[in-house]
Amino acid sequence: METAQAALWVVVMLVALALLFDFMNGFHDAANSIATVVSTGVLKPAHAVIFAAFFNFVAIFIFHLSVAATVGKGIVQPGIVDTHVVFGALVGAITWNVITWYYGIPSSSSHALIGGIVGAVIAKAGAGALISAGILKTVAFIFVSPLLGFLLGSLMMVAVAWIFRRTRPNKIDKWFRRLQLLSAGAYSLGHGGNDAQKTIGIIWLLLIATGYTSASDAAPPTWTIISCYMAIGLGTMFGGWRIVKTMGQKITKLKPVGGFCAETGGALTLFLATGLGIPVSTTHTITGAIVGVGSTQRASAVRWGVAGNIVWAWILTIPASAFVAAVAYWISLQLF
Repeated sequence: METAQAALWVVVMLVALALLFDFMNGFHDAANSIATVVSTGVLKPAHAVIFAAFFNFVAIFIFHLSVAATVGKGIVQPGIVDTHVVFGALVGAITWNVITWYYGIPSSSSHALIGGIVGAVIAKAGAGALISAGILKTVAFIFVSPLLGFLLGSLMMVAVAWIFRRTRPNKIDKWFRRLQLLSAGAYSLGHGGNDAQKTIGIIWLLLIATGYTSASDAAPPTWTIISCYMAIGLGTMFGGWRIVKTMGQKITKLKPVGGFCAETGGALTLFLATGLGIPVSTTHTITGAIVGVGSTQRASAVRWGVAGNIVWAWILTIPASAFVAAVAYWISLQLF
């Protein structure tokens, strides 16, 4: 394990890089929180990003740091991580985020980070240095979170359709335009609670590895928690409109009632995963919920080709970011 002798400038640079990733996470995943309220016309884009960013930050007061503990202590064996591993992991994750943002593909920032950690650790010490339990539950939720989002979103849509079957459509639309503010706020809360903690976790890994905090500490330093929640909130405020269009318009056409059901189903999934300390993809979750809502109308209401392209991005995220991270790890050995 590295000690406090590690150059301070390297640690500061890596913390800044981690916060850049966190900002990009908010920027990249803004669509998860606001695509439905924007596409249904409930909020204007400028108002929606401020609304979502507020709830991203408020999550700091709601959720325990279970996800941060998983990333910080549950992915890699103690003593393996060093500054080169952290550099490789962050470069791998950021690179994949930039590529998928450019092409408007709603991939997972969370799994890009996990893939980056895996690739850099394997490059240094081989697969045996990974903690299989942490990796397996993260990989399992690549499939569980969108399926649960799909199930909850579709069930809510069916339930709402049955409860309001005798209510005039214009009245339903009016009610759910207001209710969608609650569901969008809940989803943004879940987004901030799960995603900000992943960056807290990797900064915690770095501080433990370089001797600036102890592995026996129950929580990371307070400044890391506040700065990570602020960074993801600021990233959300700057939006990610390419992905908003894919999420809100290309998968299926949503009305306020559908947006409410998708966001509520997705939010419940995120609350459950965050409570269990599992780093899940907010992108996977809301995509599954949107597809679930669309499929209750008719199968043709979902543009399955777009959804299929998104699934391919999910499959490629961990190996692609892991490969870039491994290369970045070897480069970092020559740099510092």
